[in-house]
Amino acid sequence: MNLRKLIFTENACYKAGRKIIPKGIMVHSTGANNPNLRRYVGPDDGLLGVNQYNNHWNQDRPDGRQVCVHAFIGKLKDGSIATYQTLPWNHRGWHAGGDANNTHIGFEICEDGLTDASYFNAVYKKAVELCAYLCKEYKLDPMADGIIIGHYEGYQRGIASNHADPRHWFSRYAKSMDTFRTEVKKLLSADEPPAGGSENTTYPEKLTTGYYRVRKTWADAKSQLGAYRILSNAKAQVDKNPGYYVFNNDGMIVYPTGSTSSPTYKEYTVVKGDSLWAIAAKLLGSGTRYTEIVKLNNLKSTIIYTGQKLKIPN
Repeated sequence: MNLRKLIFTENACYKAGRKIIPKGIMVHSTGANNPNLRRYVGPDDGLLGVNQYNNHWNQDRPDGRQVCVHAFIGKLKDGSIATYQTLPWNHRGWHAGGDANNTHIGFEICEDGLTDASYFNAVYKKAVELCAYLCKEYKLDPMADGIIIGHYEGYQRGIASNHADPRHWFSRYAKSMDTFRTEVKKLLSADEPPAGGSENTTYPEKLTTGYYRVRKTWADAKSQLGAYRILSNAKAQVDKNPGYYVFNNDGMIVYPTGSTSSPTYKEYTVVKGDSLWAIAAKLLGSGTRYTEIVKLNNLKSTIIYTGQKLKIPN
């Protein structure tokens, strides 16, 4: 999910110090053509980039308004997509303009010009992942009435101000809050214990970050049947689908054991000025994925040299 934290300690909302017991999640989009996180999240932490106007929301009353949300999703300065937590999840935010502030965690998706499908798909995916994370954290059922709602649905319920987000954006790409909730549920289901297990079962092979992915080959992402944190769930899917394999985050086959199939990599020659972070951002879509390059190449440090050849996962 690439979740980072920069708490708005200078915002009057944070200083108010009021707490809530999260009972739901409200999805917002910013309504402005600016996908850059630095517009709202600051000051620069080295990844966001500098906001030359200094009009981010980490100040007492941004633009003279009483506004504050728990998180933002948008672009870092390198163009990769990230999620920034900006309030403690149990802090009462100023996002709904109504009673939902007392019950719902609220986050904003940074809008662009609303015509870039690749950007929409990327931030939509991050939003689904964030909601799945929060539902698990607070034991929320995403399909239950009123648990995950858009700002416009909050208005319809009389618990939020009159806004259209994010319906106006979602509908451009054949998405809705109904499809959104379904995808959150699907992501949560990928982590459910196998038949005969329970929530209290201990899984020594359960990942805390990343996923085991079930595919025909690592390069064939379209063949993916699912992504699982619990290895036994991934193995069960493979057992039902001959010709598929379980891959770890590095693209290596972990099941069936003894398989001779191997993932496909591309080769990259380091040029002057490169860093592992920059290479990962350029070729993998996120600078934080540089650790995959480190593991694949058995690097002992993050120092690289001009002319060095590196394996890059597809």
